[in-house]
Amino acid sequence: MHMTFYQFMMTLRGKLVADEKSKLADWMFKDHDFPKHSNNYHEISDYLEWNTPFHNALMVFDEVWAIYEANHK
Repeated sequence: MHMTFYQFMMTLRGKLVADEKSKLADWMFKDHDFPKHSNNYHEISDYLEWNTPFHNALMVFDEVWAIYEANHK
């Protein structure tokens, strides 16, 4: 089964000691407007540019997108 980017990010949530990836995943979970069904890099990147939850969120997104793309696309 194909995993959406959002589903992939949900596997990174809820760490006892949060890192940048889990912080982004937790934020995505709480943001009801996040494009949960999208697998389009540009759509998600644009959304994060306009709604960034912390200063380096786009850099973290690029890191996790590369992992997602290598393993789930």
